[in-house]
Amino acid sequence: MNLTPRPGTTDAPFEALTQPRSPTGRPVLVLFGFCLIVGLLWSYWPALCSVEKRWSHDPQYSHGYLVPAFALLVLWFRRKGMPVVTRPSWWGAAGLTVAAALRLTGGYFYFDWFEGISLLLSLLAAGVLVGGWRFGLWLCPAAAVLAFMFPLPFQAETALAGPLQQLATTVGTYALQTAGFAAVAEGNVIVVGDLRIGVLEACSGLGMLSAFFALSTTAALIVRRPMFERLTVFLSAVPIGVLMNLVRITATAYVYCTLGAVAAHTFFHDLAGWLMMPLAFAALWLELALLGRLFVAAPVAAGPVPLTMPRNPTTGSHEPRPLGSGGRSAAPNRSRTVAARQNEPGEDLL
Repeated sequence: MNLTPRPGTTDAPFEALTQPRSPTGRPVLVLFGFCLIVGLLWSYWPALCSVEKRWSHDPQYSHGYLVPAFALLVLWFRRKGMPVVTRPSWWGAAGLTVAAALRLTGGYFYFDWFEGISLLLSLLAAGVLVGGWRFGLWLCPAAAVLAFMFPLPFQAETALAGPLQQLATTVGTYALQTAGFAAVAEGNVIVVGDLRIGVLEACSGLGMLSAFFALSTTAALIVRRPMFERLTVFLSAVPIGVLMNLVRITATAYVYCTLGAVAAHTFFHDLAGWLMMPLAFAALWLELALLGRLFVAAPVAAGPVPLTMPRNPTTGSHEPRPLGSGGRSAAPNRSRTVAARQNEPGEDLL
């Protein structure tokens, strides 16, 4: 029995969706992907509005406006690795189903952070559905950066804020004591004479830590360095973020003790907030420069130069000479020529 389909017919309509797309079918694929993204944005629009409201009202997550720009920057630097030939996969539909189930589960149990995870999973599943597994893997680094635009779960935020507050209070107290002020720490309050400087939850540095993690992740994904150096850049967000917050708290406390509460409030909420991100960029640049000097790549050894072994008509021996154009010697042996000329009387060697 002949199972070969007749010309102009096909017995497998699914193959038309899984084979590499031709240039004529690519506009249809792009239109389908665009409609899918618009549908996802419409579905998650209330959640995105809630996240944007958190960015504008919570100082710990005001960096969220920069995270989408960081994700686009990662895609731009990785544009050469974008798959040219797309092969759609129906596994993307399964991923969209899992994302929808995760969103419904979060809504039923009041887990708000499930909605952020489901949004990222939906974006990756849409990429797999339109462009296949290779396109979905190409989108994964940008999706990892987008994860930093969502607030942390309440349990994690509460567990991290307390120790960071205590650390900021202790370091600020010791710094003021070193500067000559009679500072004493009472819980999360720095007491300097009649002044009481409270290190609130917003001063814990949790938001700054999240912002520096987004920045260090972006830097680790776009720099062309060995994996060890990129991992070091990613993990350096913890010491850099904590150090920047300690510098801000200490400087604010010093301004509060010397110039007053109004100047300290202006410095903390305006000037210090604008200075932290450039200082973080400078710290990452210094870290990359230091890693570049500590771990120097070994130079690539050059291959051997091809040589010829022409026969010397005078001595009858073979002497190596580098190849030139036309197969002749490019650079004759000057020492042999001079030695041969010394035996010829009356010839000026100059």
